[in-house]
Amino acid sequence: MAFNTEATETFFGGAAGGGKSHLIRSAAITWCTEIPGLQVYLFRRIGGDLVKNHMEGPNGFRALLAGWVACGFVTIVEDEIRFWNGSKIYLCHCKDEKDRFKYQGAEIHVLLIDELTHFTDKIYRYLRGRVRMVGIEVPEKYKGRFPRILCSGNPGGIGHQFVKSTFIDGAAAYKVYRTPKTEGGMLRQYIPAKLEDNPAMNDNDPEYEDRLHGLGSESLVRAMRHGDWDIVEGAYFDNFRRERHVIRPFAIPEHWIRFRAGDWGSAKPFAFGWFAVASEDTIAGPGVVIPRGALVMYREWYGVKRDAQGKFIPDTGLKLHAEAVGAGVRFRDYGDSITYGVLDPAAFNQDGGPSIAERMAKGENGEGATFTRADNKRTPGRGAMGGWDQLRSRLTGDEDGRALLFFFSTCTHTIRTLPALQHDQTNPEDLDTSQEDHAADMVRYGCMSRPWFKKPLEQVAPPKPGMVQLPGPPEPATGGRIRI
Repeated sequence: MAFNTEATETFFGGAAGGGKSHLIRSAAITWCTEIPGLQVYLFRRIGGDLVKNHMEGPNGFRALLAGWVACGFVTIVEDEIRFWNGSKIYLCHCKDEKDRFKYQGAEIHVLLIDELTHFTDKIYRYLRGRVRMVGIEVPEKYKGRFPRILCSGNPGGIGHQFVKSTFIDGAAAYKVYRTPKTEGGMLRQYIPAKLEDNPAMNDNDPEYEDRLHGLGSESLVRAMRHGDWDIVEGAYFDNFRRERHVIRPFAIPEHWIRFRAGDWGSAKPFAFGWFAVASEDTIAGPGVVIPRGALVMYREWYGVKRDAQGKFIPDTGLKLHAEAVGAGVRFRDYGDSITYGVLDPAAFNQDGGPSIAERMAKGENGEGATFTRADNKRTPGRGAMGGWDQLRSRLTGDEDGRALLFFFSTCTHTIRTLPALQHDQTNPEDLDTSQEDHAADMVRYGCMSRPWFKKPLEQVAPPKPGMVQLPGPPEPATGGRIRI
């Protein structure tokens, strides 16, 4: 199906062992054989993986083409496979986003990407923009199907979220549909890959399925054996559970403290969240208990751009000016009594004029939103707590195992992006900032404004009678203290 589809932008992905890499090699060879002068670019993120996964082995290019090489029909020269009819397969890699510019002048007739989830959205969009074909005659059976893109991948990796939102979310499996210009305008299709689709694996290595079940991680088994795109192996917040942390909206008690947190963005999305602090244990629905001190994110405003069909364009901002954003935040307070707000410290930088935070406070027509600097510590150091630890600790919960951070189901972008974030490969204590991390930063600021520690109450200095000191942010206009 993936080989014969009329789609010109296909993602064939899901479970391990579905024959995805073999499809890519077979398609490349077949199309090069039948279409003279075809230029096929095969990408893996790391150059060494190209050799291990596609050149060597019993099903690699060298083995598949050995007879033609011996007859002189095909020549393999380093990272290039040349066919007798002028067609070529280029073996390419693109490890970092800056590497994409090496292919600026390329005319890619067929773009093949093995493990698309190892690439970023920015790299994929750029390479897709190099897909074009002029002056190449294709057989009648291929009319309208070239130039084309064929990608493979498993759940997880740095590109998990963009692949999921681009090919899987909101689209029926196997359905072919035309994308808008902002998405490339090609005929797109998602074809699930399943272990059961590969008879060679089932016949020659029947114990492979058992080894997948023995991966040792439930999430990894669900991702690699069943192709579950709601599971992200290697996720930074691997303790996030939709069934545990996402709740149906309920009427928040009036006496609960409310505050907001924000992460500034223009070309990239901004993210603002409204939080409430539970003053007492509260039953918020069947089987849902909000413990005292828990944070409930009950509203979000995420500044992401939409295409002509109303679909969100991942990690692309609205480019609103600061005054409009400030007015938008103030409007979305909807009359709530907001105790304080914390904002990305970078928004307070001054460069010869008013800072972003000042302009947001001014707003439009005098209606803006005020914030103080958020605590921007990401990881622990020199006795200081880290924001990611605070977020993870609240997801894990208290001594009784009760979660201390909840999200209304209407906070769609936070729920979409938070569980997909990955560890930074060079600093595992931090997350990879090349991903869509704006909502995560916003939640981190909110958690750091009300730090929580697993300590017995007797070890904590009691507050003054009738008063509670807000930890974290500098004192807001109310003086930083709230009577309760």
